[in-house]
Order: sequence, then structure tokens, then C-alpha cells
Amino acid sequence: MEVFAEFLGRIDNLAHREKLEAVFDWIRSKFPQLTPKLAWNQPMFTDHGTFIIGFSAAKRHMAVALEKACMLRFANDIAQAGYESTKELVRIRWDSPLDYDLLEKMIAFNVADKADCDTFWRK
Repeated sequence: MEVFAEFLGRIDNLAHREKLEAVFDWIRSKFPQLTPKLAWNQPMFTDHGTFIIGFSAAKRHMAVALEKACMLRFANDIAQAGYESTKELVRIRWDSPLDYDLLEKMIAFNVADKADCDTFWRK
């Protein structure tokens, strides 16, 4: 994905880069209406100008950025998946499988919940 090429190119570990590329490709195929965007040096997907989901890469994990409303809605599912989390971030260790069903539910929730949102972040 061209918009994320520079970000991905800075990830030295090829396996980590490929895992993130696979996630981005999966999101594009499942949610073609979302717009890929690089903001604050992080890849993210937006819908009609509003934030849906973002990503970053660390040494031991990928981080999935979500707003508090989504984190609260899926707190139990995130914990059951074995992921660490903060109030707006899910950490998925590189050596852990990615729960695509959970990812799909979180993205779908944000798309539906923010359908009438006219700001980047929830108010």
C-alpha cells in the first residue's frame, strides 16, 4: 500500500513488516470504504474524515490504537484474546496470532458508531 510504504520501510524486522502489511491488506479487502492515511507518523484508516483505527510498531509488539468507546465495548474480548491494553491501545505481541474476527468487530463497531460523527475524534 503506497501510502504506508515509507512507514513499513522503516521496520527492520521483515516478519514484523510482513505481518503489518497483511493486516493493512486485510483491512482494505474487508472495509474498502476506509481511507488509508498516515498521520502523526502512524498508519491509520479513516471513514468520511473520522478516525477508525490506527497502528504502530514496537520491538515486541504491534499496537492497535482505538478510541476509548471501542476499548470499553471490547475490553473483555481483548483480554480473552490475551492482549495487553491501555485505555486506547491494544498491544499484540509479534509472536501472537492476530484475532482477525475481533479486529473486524472493532472496526465494524467504529464505522457504525461513528457514522454520523463529523469530527476526527469522538467528542
